[in-house]
Amino acid sequence: MPTQPTRNLVIAAIALVVLLAISGFRPYDRPTWLLEVFPVLIALPLMALTYRRFPLTTLLYALIFLHAIVLMAGGAYTYARVPLGFWIADVLGMDRNPYDKIGHFMQGFVPAIIAREILIRGAYVQGRKMLVFLVVCVVLAISAGYELIEWAAALAFGQGAEEFLGTQGYVWDTQSDMFYALIGACAALLLLARLHDRQIARLGAPDAG
Repeated sequence: MPTQPTRNLVIAAIALVVLLAISGFRPYDRPTWLLEVFPVLIALPLMALTYRRFPLTTLLYALIFLHAIVLMAGGAYTYARVPLGFWIADVLGMDRNPYDKIGHFMQGFVPAIIAREILIRGAYVQGRKMLVFLVVCVVLAISAGYELIEWAAALAFGQGAEEFLGTQGYVWDTQSDMFYALIGACAALLLLARLHDRQIARLGAPDAG
């Protein structure tokens, strides 16, 4: 396993720090920005501290990078105001900004590969079917946990939590958020499992069996 970060990994980490600073320079709503980018603030130092003991696959680093960008954009503009979402809404003829659904899709897509990598490399599960089942369970647990955090924020901040919740008046927002996370997890497993297995094998970890 590598003992020193690669040049590309160092560049990516620096780029994320710069983008984080840009997103937090003049966000639409400062408390919302902090809540949205909090996973990035946790993930960056955690990956740095555990790199020598548990370096991740290149695929997973790339996915975490993309997910961080999604979170930072949502934090800077709030999910209901991200320009990309307005563009998608115009193209598809939608009446609400769908960027929050991109965020929840990624909330399933990326954690699915994180969970998969930890379960395989730690040899915590045997058999591909059980692996898929547990990965999906982990993703749904994360999604449900995030919805509980949103609920707690709504109770704590009242109307002030509206930007963080991003419901835009949609009564089924919580359920659809979890559904998009499920779609993201299934998509990641279908599209990336073989590539992920090859990269895990190069790290010297066991395959999925």
